[in-house]
Amino acid sequence: MPVAGALLLALAGCTSGGGSGSGDTAPSPSPSTSSSTGSVAARWQPAPGTSWQWQLSKGVDTGVDAAVYDVDGFDAGAAVVAALHAKGRKAICYINAGAYEDFRPDRSAYPASLLGSGNGWQGERWLDIRRLDTLRPILGKRFDLCRSKGFDAVEPDNVDGYRNNSGFPLTAADQLAFNRMVAGLAHARGLAVGLKNDLDQIPQLVGAFDFAVNEQCAEFGECDALTPFVARGKAVFEAEYNLPTTAFCPQARRLGFSALRKHLDLDAWRQTC
Repeated sequence: MPVAGALLLALAGCTSGGGSGSGDTAPSPSPSTSSSTGSVAARWQPAPGTSWQWQLSKGVDTGVDAAVYDVDGFDAGAAVVAALHAKGRKAICYINAGAYEDFRPDRSAYPASLLGSGNGWQGERWLDIRRLDTLRPILGKRFDLCRSKGFDAVEPDNVDGYRNNSGFPLTAADQLAFNRMVAGLAHARGLAVGLKNDLDQIPQLVGAFDFAVNEQCAEFGECDALTPFVARGKAVFEAEYNLPTTAFCPQARRLGFSALRKHLDLDAWRQTC
């Protein structure tokens, strides 16, 4: 789920206009495909400016005018992905990679020794990402689930534990090793993979990831850090919670980002640039 900055609940000024599918006709260049060195088959590569929808709660509204949907990998079934594909959409599979969730069906796969401090979301705890051999098969099965449902890509969340109070002495090197493992697991399954937040490590990771997903870079003055993705022809999917579109859309257009205003619970509601 969203990082600590997104826990700001100051959604005052949020209007009810721009609800899912209504009036959302922003330009949406078609995603491109590319194969990276060593891959057996080409995988999807979203291009800068590709329109998107991010919905992680409630039933997925497949009627939103967006080229890409980012939805929960456990909650969204294969039928939802098939319905999106039938409309020419691409589907990204949201999976929590760096934190444990006590409400998921695979929760028993996580040894207690892996579990650290809470990350601010009910039922979630940071993981000891240094334990690559233990986490690799667990996350591999999660990514297998994404592939079995027909998803085109994965959004692995909570991949910046080293910058948080995880309960473990995580280092930047630990995080790089974990994030590269995550990218490799996705690519081995033919799935594109997005880097979620983790702005400080973009220079080292931009080559390993196919797009970026970011929360509140405009609110916190951090958007320039994401420009290496656009420079490489890779989409940056930006979400803002507290700013009106007039405060972040001009910059998003200038930088080539795909920006939305969303409710913090990530329901279907959205306002586009």
